[in-house]
Amino acid sequence: MIVSASYRTDIPALYGAWFMSRLQAGFAHVHNPYGGPPTTVPLSRSAVDAFVFWTRNLAPFAPALDAVAGRGFPFLVQYTVTGYPRPLERATPTPEVAIAHIRATAARYGSGTVVWRYDPIVCTTLTPPEWHVSTFARLARMLAGTLDEVVVSWCQIYRKTARNLDAAARASGLTWWDPEDEEKRALLARLAAIAAEHGTRLTLCGQPNLQTDGVGEARCIDADRLSRIAGTPFSIRHHAHRKQCGCWASRDIGAYDSCTQGCAYCYAVNSPAAAKRRHARHDPQAEFLIPAAGNVDQSCSSTRRPAAPPPAASDGCS
Repeated sequence: MIVSASYRTDIPALYGAWFMSRLQAGFAHVHNPYGGPPTTVPLSRSAVDAFVFWTRNLAPFAPALDAVAGRGFPFLVQYTVTGYPRPLERATPTPEVAIAHIRATAARYGSGTVVWRYDPIVCTTLTPPEWHVSTFARLARMLAGTLDEVVVSWCQIYRKTARNLDAAARASGLTWWDPEDEEKRALLARLAAIAAEHGTRLTLCGQPNLQTDGVGEARCIDADRLSRIAGTPFSIRHHAHRKQCGCWASRDIGAYDSCTQGCAYCYAVNSPAAAKRRHARHDPQAEFLIPAAGNVDQSCSSTRRPAAPPPAASDGCS
């Protein structure tokens, strides 16, 4: 079993103490975001083949990574660095700081243990296509020789995404838009060429309709990569989170509406204010990441997977 921590929220940046308490306990309880009973995810070494961590700020999690490695767990870090201006990303590290984290992690645990994510791609008056070309090229130069893959995706404009982008637009005076598919493919081709110039393979997450020359399919939960990191093959079934997704099966231990980093395009946060309230109720020693609202029973006797597949990870909190 691969455990994802987490495409629903940024556990490394915000909830490292909770993760360590659950690792020590050997399990975590997880609310089913689609209704139904909660589940128990075992976190013992015998149950977990590997972890995938999703983050925009790995610094607070460095001791936890040491503990994970010390217990013999293989792991992969999906690290998002975009360099977006503050109206779009209010609380993420600067690219220089984040890239220093990536370099240090790759040097300590191996270059294959970190994948750069430049996603989601959002077009605004602050970040038009040419801004993406120049910014991506600058970041690719800074990361050259450090890793071998960059995952990209275009922003999925869900209703809550549009609502949050509209709020950012009102607050800062920017305008945002969703380009036509041909424009998206053209920009992807340019980014893929830049990545290749710097020794990095560009892959696209969960959007096969936008595939174009030079762009591969992303597998963010990648059993092949993890088996190479572990030095042993995994017997894990391929199971896409949704039809367009290339990921292997995993169990996610995060919770929606709990990330406080304030990215304007985030699909995993309905309301930034609600996310702050939920974060304030967090107990690092609790069995659940976030307590249930009201008087919902948090008892957990089921170990079944949620019946409904989670949404793609490409434009979430990490």
